[in-house]
Amino acid sequence: MRHFVTLDDITAEEFHQILELAASIKREWKQGKMSAPLAGKVMGMIFEKQSLRTRVSFEAGMFQLGGMAMPLGGEIGFGKRESTKDIAEVLSSMVDVIMFRALAHKSVVDLAKYSTCPVINGLTDEDHPCQALSDMLTVHEIFGQFRGLKLAWIGDANNVAVSLLRAAAKLGLKMSVAAPAPFQFDSTKVERVIGKSAVSGFEVELTDDPAKAVQDAHVVYTDVWVSMGQESEEAERKKVFAPYQVNGALLERARKEAVFLHCLPARRGLEVTDEVMDSPQSRVVQQAENRLHAQKGLLVWLLHEARSNRARSPR
Repeated sequence: MRHFVTLDDITAEEFHQILELAASIKREWKQGKMSAPLAGKVMGMIFEKQSLRTRVSFEAGMFQLGGMAMPLGGEIGFGKRESTKDIAEVLSSMVDVIMFRALAHKSVVDLAKYSTCPVINGLTDEDHPCQALSDMLTVHEIFGQFRGLKLAWIGDANNVAVSLLRAAAKLGLKMSVAAPAPFQFDSTKVERVIGKSAVSGFEVELTDDPAKAVQDAHVVYTDVWVSMGQESEEAERKKVFAPYQVNGALLERARKEAVFLHCLPARRGLEVTDEVMDSPQSRVVQQAENRLHAQKGLLVWLLHEARSNRARSPR
């Protein structure tokens, strides 16, 4: 059974396959060509956190592919009414794929352990692989390649940064992470995240200097300073991250053709200014839309391509 809990669940070759499939599905969709490769398929979506992009992109994506999605929230009482094993076994007997937007990463890992259908990580406190998938689709649309590109991450080395680091390692990008020391990756975590997946062209730089990070960058990326569940740290984080705001002056230090990305929602005036968010260099809407197309590619690959490959492979 193939799951998508982190990018470690796919190889570099499979990463490229999913992106190519997503790009093809998007082209056909833009041309008004409709197909239904997932006709009759049902997705169960478990939400422990608020959602806009994840909810809409997965639900719309399943509909556009001929299937349907079923949002499940507090009514299933995950972790309260019954064991994870029971939920996984029962739910996966009724649906073809499960997407889980969870509070704790372990919850998704445990669900996948007992599920008899693919489980997709829609976001956890440790990882956000679907976001990185759509980000890499966006980067390739803009630049037509991965190797030779530099991505600068400015701010907290959080779950999105973890997924981007894995993506950069698998696709051969250079990545520079600028964060204050208490919120920066340490070398041990970098090694654990990358593992043995790094391909030629990948490099990583850790710094506390945003100006250094964006130098020669093709992509400048940031995220909120205070994520869900960190509200008690808001005052402290605002002070610590104030020098890490992505504003016009910082963006000018990147390459002339550099673009700005943000996984959203954004706190305008904090981690990013209106000047940058609304600039011609901002591709945040394209990036957000690509959640829809990247995840459609993932769904088709998980439910069709991966199974077809297994069926064709020698026993």
